[in-house]
Amino acid sequence: MADKKQRRNNNNNNYDDDFNPKFKKPRKKVCVLCSDKNFELDYKNPEQLKKFVNDKGKILPRRTTGCCAKHQRDITIAVKRARHIAILPYTQL
Repeated sequence: MADKKQRRNNNNNNYDDDFNPKFKKPRKKVCVLCSDKNFELDYKNPEQLKKFVNDKGKILPRRTTGCCAKHQRDITIAVKRARHIAILPYTQL
């Protein structure tokens, strides 16, 4: 039993005590719409809106898209308008 504990401790001596590679701090995402001033969101362009919708047709959240709150609201409105006029489907099977 003591041998197992020693082995386990010996395997981890090149890591700090607080370092855990599973829980790395995620990189801060930059809003696509804020960073590129020429990028204009348009509800009539489905290829552009598909970046902000998952494979089932749901709108992706801010933590996934990396957009700021202002532009996430614009994305939501654009996707809903595109769905209403049948450019984007409500759901995909």
